[in-house]
Amino acid sequence: QEHAYPADELMPLTCRGRVRGQEPSRGDVDDALGKFSLTLIDTLDTLVVLNKTKEFEEAVKKVIKDVNLDNDIVVSVFETNIRVLGGLLGGHSVAIMLKEKGEYMQWYNGELLQMAKELGYKLLPAFNTTSGLPYPRVNLKFGVRHPEARTGTETDTCTACAGTLILEFAALSRFTGTSIFEEYARKALDFIWEKRQRSSNLVGVTINIHTGDWVRKDSGVGAGIDSYYEYLLKAYVLLGDDSFLERFNTHYDAIMRYISQPPLLLDVHIHKPMLNARTWMDSLLAFFPGLQVLKGDIRPAIETHEMLYQVIKKHNFLPEAFTTDFRVHWAQHPLRPEFAESTYFLYKATGDPYYLEVGKTLIENLNKYARVPCGFAAMKDVRTGSHEDRMDSFFLAEMFKYLYLLFADKEDMIFDIEDYIFTTEAHLLPLWLSTTNQTVSKKNTTTEYTELDDSNFDWTCPNTQILFPNDPMFAQSIREPLKNVVDKSCPRGISRVEESLGSGPKPPLRARDFMASNPEHLEILKKMGVSLIHLKDGRVQLVQHAVQAASSLDAEDGLRFMQEMIELSSQQQKEQQLPPRAVQIVSHPFFGRVVLTAGPAQFGMDLSKHKAGTRGFVATIKPYNGCSEITNPEAVKEKIALMQRGQCMFAEKARNIQKAGAIGGIVIDDNEGSSSDTAPLFQMAGDGKNTDDITIPMLFLFNKEGNIILDAIREYEAVEVLLSDKAKDRATIFKGKMIPNYIIDSNLEMESMDQKLSENDSHKQNSEETTSASQDVGAVSEESEEGESSDVTDPESLSPADADSDSISISNQDSSVPGTNEASAPEPACTQGDHQPQEQKTETESNSKVNWDNKVQPMESILADWNEDIEAFEMMEKDEL
Repeated sequence: QEHAYPADELMPLTCRGRVRGQEPSRGDVDDALGKFSLTLIDTLDTLVVLNKTKEFEEAVKKVIKDVNLDNDIVVSVFETNIRVLGGLLGGHSVAIMLKEKGEYMQWYNGELLQMAKELGYKLLPAFNTTSGLPYPRVNLKFGVRHPEARTGTETDTCTACAGTLILEFAALSRFTGTSIFEEYARKALDFIWEKRQRSSNLVGVTINIHTGDWVRKDSGVGAGIDSYYEYLLKAYVLLGDDSFLERFNTHYDAIMRYISQPPLLLDVHIHKPMLNARTWMDSLLAFFPGLQVLKGDIRPAIETHEMLYQVIKKHNFLPEAFTTDFRVHWAQHPLRPEFAESTYFLYKATGDPYYLEVGKTLIENLNKYARVPCGFAAMKDVRTGSHEDRMDSFFLAEMFKYLYLLFADKEDMIFDIEDYIFTTEAHLLPLWLSTTNQTVSKKNTTTEYTELDDSNFDWTCPNTQILFPNDPMFAQSIREPLKNVVDKSCPRGISRVEESLGSGPKPPLRARDFMASNPEHLEILKKMGVSLIHLKDGRVQLVQHAVQAASSLDAEDGLRFMQEMIELSSQQQKEQQLPPRAVQIVSHPFFGRVVLTAGPAQFGMDLSKHKAGTRGFVATIKPYNGCSEITNPEAVKEKIALMQRGQCMFAEKARNIQKAGAIGGIVIDDNEGSSSDTAPLFQMAGDGKNTDDITIPMLFLFNKEGNIILDAIREYEAVEVLLSDKAKDRATIFKGKMIPNYIIDSNLEMESMDQKLSENDSHKQNSEETTSASQDVGAVSEESEEGESSDVTDPESLSPADADSDSISISNQDSSVPGTNEASAPEPACTQGDHQPQEQKTETESNSKVNWDNKVQPMESILADWNEDIEAFEMMEKDEL
């Protein structure tokens, strides 16, 4: 409200609203923005869940007064439906509930519902196709085929985009008595059902809206399909139509046959469902355990959720995509709520307090790593902790709602949450809609449903209170075999030293000895729960199902065998990649909350080998391009120099500032508006000569990130930053400094500084030990004399299954263990004994340069500093940057 309204979203790093057309385009992501105060509408019913009824009443008045739905702007039909239409309907649902209670909203007369109906009519032109599937985009003012619409030429849409409409459209029909909305949504669902692959009963990711042909024929439960399955089951719950449950159970049977490989969920081809389509998983599948709870299939829900939690404990957040051996595939994390959603449903189903601890971890990580002065910032890279100037509306609409409900007692709620069903955006629709203004629809008689002789797939929803009577040991017994599926600190494989000494468990078959043509080896694999699939290209694919092993010990042997296979495959990858670096603003009033993604250099100090990083105040050099002798060396000495890209080689800039006494350098892109949000990072190359003489660290910032530092200098003059391989938490940043605990972490309980530092050192050690070599990296950019650079690329990191290792492909591990660390620089052995002394030594060396850390201050000076910090913190709380 303070920084962004009436914009659609808040930009938490720059403390302003995101207005479409005024910021650099982010592609399809911006299709959610329609200049209709998206975040406010999306958050309406969250306010009531949080018992903020007065704030809700004021928010509704603002929506009615200020929001315009008749904008000449092209928006996503899917996003507008789940966020805006769903938000208006959810707001209406709780508004009439509050009005009936007699205290609040007595003036309300269905205004939000009228706005929802107006928006519904604006979305209907998208359904003007022969198939009934909607166009993916629509112009709010001109529809689809109008000359000024600027849309209507698309031919494809995702399955979830077309299949995630029935809840909102049916609710709109039931609320208003206008049946056309529910009819259109049903027609789209009917068409998708008819076009499913009949032999596998799976659907693809992308479909042609005119012909019904599958464009992308891979199938999973993540991005592109996820909420289609969710809405089939929830449509049955809300509307009471058995056909939706029958369809869901038919699809669910196929999912459990082909896609589910506990604890993994891997995409397959719809025509060849025994063949995996990829070797990585996306974070959107984290919703699926929650849906399985609603289905009543609790065991695989617990297994997959536990696997995801282990990934989160390793990376602090769930990466957008990760490989089957749990390495980062796509490093972003836009604060998605799906895992919190599944955590809430699992706690409701099992009563296991373990899931409260999971929720506590989520909250602590958000406060520790994502909270910035103006809100919560998405993670640009979970490995470095760098931020993106983005806070999507779903963060407030879903994440806050599910986390609050996870910990809320019944008496904390002003209404019964069990009277409502959650949409995919967590909006609340009342269950009494099932008996209101029912639409008489013609039942699909063109296809008979698949007969399933499994009692788990009866056409009724099981009662979770009977099946799972709040027995925490039930869930714990399922989680126990998976507690080490993703090792938080070190890979648990047998080292060559252990092997030579004869210590440690040994599987009956070593990966290096395995031969696919040996019958005896195949029999051993079968006993360990490992099966083989012969691929057409001559390779052999290994798949492990721990539940198919002869015993738990055999399953562990199979786990170790698969790990060794991963290691063998990983050893064949010649990865010469460097991860992105971090520039962290640590001075008042930021205190380490703002982290900028930076590109590394091929010369100078390697920050990955200097864990303490380089810390200092920044200074702008003269000349700003740094291509000649620095004329203000007194301002640069013992500081981190800021300079502009261009006009000479990067190495020449580094030599000039190093000669002037700088302790580090930051090169800022001269391309106006460039950002790491929209452009891939790259490494700054040398000049073709020996660069061993350059000893200071050099990092590259795009224009947008660089301007954040320049703006801070203009505002506060003295700006201190930390250059490091990844962001440090604030306890580490202020180690040894006189600074109040509440600034180090204002959101956690007060603890002694020594305890915080001890815990942080342990966390930092674990985090460093698990750093993987399969990190995304940009290509090398070498500046010419004129400042030109070569083309920039951003190759995806390889998973072990991508490498051909003796014609063996490894994927689909049910219980997979990460391979060995393959850092580009040698790391100490992964033991408690080696790592800490080296880290302390490095930090001591760093602190010796920054002598004010250890300076003894008189009490008056200390109190004055504390008062300044208190004032800074109060200012930060008001977001007055």
